[in-house]
Amino acid sequence: MSDSNNDSNSEQPDYSFETLAIRSGHPHTSEQEHSEPIYPTSSFVFNSAREAAARFSGELPGNIYSRFTNPTVRNFEQRLAALEGAERCVATSSGMAAILSTCMALLKAGDHVVCSRSVFGTTFTLLNKFLAKFGVSTTFVNLTSREEWQQAVTANTKLLMLETPSNPLCEVADIQWLADLAHSSNALLMVDNCFCTPALQQPMKFGADIVVHSATKYLDGQGRCVGGAMLGNDEIAEEVFGFLRSGGPTMSPFNAWVFLKGLETLRLRMDAHSANALTIAQWLEKQSGIEKVHYSGLASHPQHALAATQQRAFGGVLSFQVEGDRDAAWRFIDATQMVSITANLGDVKTTITHPATTTHGKLTAEEKLSSGIHDNLIRLAIGLEDIEDLKADLLRGLAKI
Repeated sequence: MSDSNNDSNSEQPDYSFETLAIRSGHPHTSEQEHSEPIYPTSSFVFNSAREAAARFSGELPGNIYSRFTNPTVRNFEQRLAALEGAERCVATSSGMAAILSTCMALLKAGDHVVCSRSVFGTTFTLLNKFLAKFGVSTTFVNLTSREEWQQAVTANTKLLMLETPSNPLCEVADIQWLADLAHSSNALLMVDNCFCTPALQQPMKFGADIVVHSATKYLDGQGRCVGGAMLGNDEIAEEVFGFLRSGGPTMSPFNAWVFLKGLETLRLRMDAHSANALTIAQWLEKQSGIEKVHYSGLASHPQHALAATQQRAFGGVLSFQVEGDRDAAWRFIDATQMVSITANLGDVKTTITHPATTTHGKLTAEEKLSSGIHDNLIRLAIGLEDIEDLKADLLRGLAKI
């Protein structure tokens, strides 16, 4: 039994983002707990065989089996939907599971996808290798080239996909323009909002139909759990939910509870990540041994003005190219002592990685080149450590170029 004064369905529409991040998605139980409970159970009991039948048929709402109905997971879904301004959220076992589930639910053999080249390497592989086996074709285009997007759309295009800002070059796409292009072609626009989160960017306000997240990153914020989410209107979400119910790539209750806690501090953390990243990006631009810095918060970034219209701030991820080759990049990375050498991002701890041999390592040399993944490129996901300590550690890397 829930407390109606605190039920998520009775939220005031004028609640701010900060309030929604803390208060939404938590109908109190009869225990009157103040913090969200965890329901680590595989199944739920029914009062009668008739009630069980009604639950399974959909005639009666309620919990059935934690693969597709769990109160803790539902709380996370409701809170994230409130933050993104979406009708509904479907939580998944990982960010890639969110992308896979969306594609499996909405696409069929003969359908066509237009996707930015500047996506996470595994997204590229999923489309180019695995979905292609089932007759779904993909055309990859330059994220910022309107001409390439327009030329790629065909009569059977069903989905436009992109990340903005992109991983790892921080390129920025015009979401509203792409939404108009998709809708004029009877297609849907899907935006990976991992780098910004709804604390900095809400793609649906600019016309996006679908938003996906790797909750593993900033939604958690401390590198504790793996999870993902897809958000959209009720019709789209129901299709994706149907795939999850049958396919099973669903989020665990414990991970959902961790992500709920992460969402409570999301805006505070994203503002702090953004401030630190901007300081480091501006500092790196002035250092010898640095060939180029990629960060949309820099005035030198080609889409800086566009990013400023779509985002509250510019996020915590940047990349830069050192003078030299792969060995120079590796020497830089290996010389650091405090930052963590790991391919994850979105952590309070600063992380560093070499995209060409990690996150984008499975791409061919030609695919890397077309995506701007050079051997001398390094990605930094700036954490919340003291800025002077970060500079001191990066100076160790600069000394080895």
